[in-house]
Amino acid sequence: QVQLVESGGGLVQAGGSLRLSCAASGFTFSSYHMGWFRQAPGKDREFVAAINRSGSGTYYADSVKGRFTISRDNAKNTVYLQMNSLKPEDTAVYYCAAKPVGSLLRDYDYWGQGTQVTVSS
Repeated sequence: QVQLVESGGGLVQAGGSLRLSCAASGFTFSSYHMGWFRQAPGKDREFVAAINRSGSGTYYADSVKGRFTISRDNAKNTVYLQMNSLKPEDTAVYYCAAKPVGSLLRDYDYWGQGTQVTVSS
């Protein structure tokens, strides 16, 4: 069955960096677009970044543009989110997601369980 397992979350000071990973299994990874979303306490889940099947196209929320970088390794069935210059407002549970077709910004089919990122001021 499809599995998406995030890792790499934790507690970091403002200005610091974290690298999230999402290991995928149970589907043909290279045939799926991948995305990262986040949900802060009391807020709706929001789009963070996405990457197309080949890795040739990436998309970012305005709030993370220039600070976060999404990448993928189709040989390792893994998608990454490099987060630099972290701010307290980046604190959230981060989820990776997968979909085979359509818009990279929404309506993903498969979701991981999430990893907590906490940025202290």
